[in-house]
Amino acid sequence: MNGWILAATVALGGGGAAVLWGVTTGPPARRVIAQNLATSAVCPALLLLSQGYGRPAYVDLALLLALLGPVGTLVFARLLSDDLSEEGASAWGLTWTAAGLGAAAVVALCVAVGPGRAMVKLLVVGALLISGNVIASRALAGGFRGVRGG
Repeated sequence: MNGWILAATVALGGGGAAVLWGVTTGPPARRVIAQNLATSAVCPALLLLSQGYGRPAYVDLALLLALLGPVGTLVFARLLSDDLSEEGASAWGLTWTAAGLGAAAVVALCVAVGPGRAMVKLLVVGALLISGNVIASRALAGGFRGVRGG
Protein backbone atom coordinates (compact mmCIF):
# COMPACT_ATOMS: atom_id res chain seq x y z
CA MET A 1 0.00 0.00 0.00
CA ASN A 2 1.38 3.40 -0.97
CA GLY A 3 0.42 6.91 0.14
CA TRP A 4 -2.06 7.42 -2.69
CA ILE A 5 -4.03 4.33 -1.78
CA LEU A 6 -3.94 5.26 1.91
CA ALA A 7 -5.27 8.75 1.12
CA ALA A 8 -8.05 7.23 -1.01
CA THR A 9 -8.93 4.85 1.82
CA VAL A 10 -9.18 7.73 4.29
CA ALA A 11 -11.31 9.77 1.87
CA LEU A 12 -13.65 6.84 1.22
CA GLY A 13 -13.82 5.89 4.88
CA GLY A 14 -14.63 9.38 6.15
CA GLY A 15 -16.91 10.28 3.28
CA GLY A 16 -18.58 6.87 3.27
CA ALA A 17 -19.38 7.08 6.99
CA ALA A 18 -20.89 10.54 6.57
CA VAL A 19 -22.90 9.44 3.54
CA LEU A 20 -24.14 6.31 5.28
CA TRP A 21 -25.24 8.31 8.32
CA GLY A 22 -26.98 10.91 6.15
CA VAL A 23 -28.79 8.41 3.97
CA THR A 24 -30.03 6.21 6.81
CA THR A 25 -31.21 8.95 9.17
CA GLY A 26 -33.29 12.02 8.92
CA PRO A 27 -35.60 13.69 6.45
CA PRO A 28 -35.40 13.68 2.64
CA ALA A 29 -33.31 16.87 2.66
CA ARG A 30 -30.52 15.15 4.56
CA ARG A 31 -30.68 12.17 2.23
CA VAL A 32 -30.31 14.32 -0.88
CA ILE A 33 -27.41 16.18 0.72
CA ALA A 34 -25.79 12.82 1.50
CA GLN A 35 -26.24 11.76 -2.13
CA ASN A 36 -24.42 14.91 -3.21
CA LEU A 37 -21.68 14.23 -0.66
CA ALA A 38 -21.21 10.72 -2.06
CA THR A 39 -20.07 12.19 -5.36
CA SER A 40 -17.77 14.61 -3.55
CA ALA A 41 -16.11 11.78 -1.62
CA VAL A 42 -15.89 9.08 -4.26
CA CYS A 43 -14.57 11.23 -7.13
CA PRO A 44 -11.35 12.38 -5.37
CA ALA A 45 -10.87 8.84 -4.08
CA LEU A 46 -11.03 7.52 -7.67
CA LEU A 47 -8.43 10.08 -8.71
CA LEU A 48 -6.14 9.03 -5.86
CA LEU A 49 -6.65 5.35 -6.66
CA SER A 50 -5.79 5.98 -10.31
CA GLN A 51 -2.40 7.31 -9.24
CA GLY A 52 -1.91 4.65 -6.58
CA TYR A 53 -2.59 1.72 -8.89
CA GLY A 54 -1.29 3.35 -12.07
CA ARG A 55 -4.66 3.01 -13.81
CA PRO A 56 -5.49 6.09 -15.89
CA ALA A 57 -8.92 4.64 -16.69
CA TYR A 58 -10.03 5.54 -13.15
CA VAL A 59 -9.66 9.21 -14.10
CA ASP A 60 -12.23 8.70 -16.85
CA LEU A 61 -14.62 7.19 -14.32
CA ALA A 62 -14.02 10.15 -11.98
CA LEU A 63 -14.74 12.51 -14.88
CA LEU A 64 -18.04 10.78 -15.56
CA LEU A 65 -18.96 10.85 -11.88
CA ALA A 66 -18.01 14.53 -11.53
CA LEU A 67 -20.31 15.31 -14.44
CA LEU A 68 -23.29 13.11 -13.58
CA GLY A 69 -23.27 13.27 -9.76
CA PRO A 70 -24.36 16.91 -9.42
CA VAL A 71 -26.88 16.44 -12.25
CA GLY A 72 -28.48 13.64 -10.22
CA THR A 73 -28.62 15.90 -7.19
CA LEU A 74 -30.31 18.62 -9.25
CA VAL A 75 -32.88 16.09 -10.48
CA PHE A 76 -33.63 15.03 -6.90
CA ALA A 77 -33.82 18.68 -5.81
CA ARG A 78 -36.36 19.36 -8.54
CA LEU A 79 -38.45 16.26 -7.85
CA LEU A 80 -38.42 16.79 -4.08
CA SER A 81 -38.67 20.59 -4.16
CA ASP A 82 -41.79 20.69 -1.97
CA ASP A 83 -40.24 18.50 0.73
CA LEU A 84 -36.92 20.33 0.59
CA SER A 85 -38.46 23.81 0.82
CA GLU A 86 -40.29 22.87 4.03
CA GLU A 87 -37.15 21.62 5.75
CA GLY A 88 -34.70 24.30 4.64
CA ALA A 89 -31.86 22.04 3.53
CA SER A 90 -28.41 23.52 3.85
CA ALA A 91 -25.00 21.90 3.92
CA TRP A 92 -22.48 24.64 3.22
CA GLY A 93 -19.97 23.28 5.73
CA LEU A 94 -20.01 19.87 4.05
CA THR A 95 -19.92 21.45 0.61
CA TRP A 96 -16.79 23.49 1.28
CA THR A 97 -15.11 20.61 3.10
CA ALA A 98 -15.76 18.32 0.14
CA ALA A 99 -14.61 21.03 -2.28
CA GLY A 100 -11.40 21.38 -0.26
CA LEU A 101 -10.84 17.62 -0.38
CA GLY A 102 -11.37 17.58 -4.13
CA ALA A 103 -9.08 20.56 -4.66
CA ALA A 104 -6.35 19.08 -2.46
CA ALA A 105 -6.50 15.76 -4.31
CA VAL A 106 -6.40 17.42 -7.72
CA VAL A 107 -3.49 19.71 -6.79
CA ALA A 108 -1.48 16.81 -5.32
CA LEU A 109 -2.11 14.69 -8.40
CA CYS A 110 -1.23 17.55 -10.77
CA VAL A 111 2.10 17.89 -9.00
CA ALA A 112 2.65 14.14 -9.27
CA VAL A 113 1.80 13.77 -12.96
CA GLY A 114 3.50 16.94 -14.16
CA PRO A 115 2.52 19.07 -17.14
CA GLY A 116 0.75 17.38 -19.99
CA ARG A 117 -2.50 15.87 -21.09
CA ALA A 118 -3.08 14.04 -17.80
CA MET A 119 -2.84 17.30 -15.87
CA VAL A 120 -5.41 18.95 -18.12
CA LYS A 121 -7.79 16.06 -17.56
CA LEU A 122 -7.28 16.30 -13.79
CA LEU A 123 -7.97 20.03 -13.84
CA VAL A 124 -11.17 19.48 -15.82
CA VAL A 125 -12.32 16.82 -13.35
CA GLY A 126 -11.54 19.12 -10.43
CA ALA A 127 -13.37 22.07 -11.97
CA LEU A 128 -16.44 19.94 -12.75
CA LEU A 129 -16.44 18.36 -9.31
CA ILE A 130 -16.13 21.56 -7.33
CA SER A 131 -18.42 23.75 -9.44
CA GLY A 132 -21.03 21.03 -9.85
CA ASN A 133 -21.26 20.32 -6.15
CA VAL A 134 -21.39 24.02 -5.23
CA ILE A 135 -24.22 24.55 -7.73
CA ALA A 136 -26.07 21.45 -6.51
CA SER A 137 -25.70 22.50 -2.86
CA ARG A 138 -26.98 25.96 -3.69
CA ALA A 139 -29.98 24.42 -5.44
CA LEU A 140 -30.69 22.35 -2.34
CA ALA A 141 -30.55 25.48 -0.18
CA GLY A 142 -33.30 27.14 -2.21
CA GLY A 143 -31.70 28.38 -5.38
CA PHE A 144 -29.80 31.47 -6.35
CA ARG A 145 -30.73 35.00 -5.37
CA GLY A 146 -32.72 36.73 -8.08
CA VAL A 147 -33.57 33.53 -9.95
CA ARG A 148 -37.12 32.28 -9.76
CA GLY A 149 -38.28 28.77 -10.55
CA GLY A 150 -41.09 28.32 -13.01
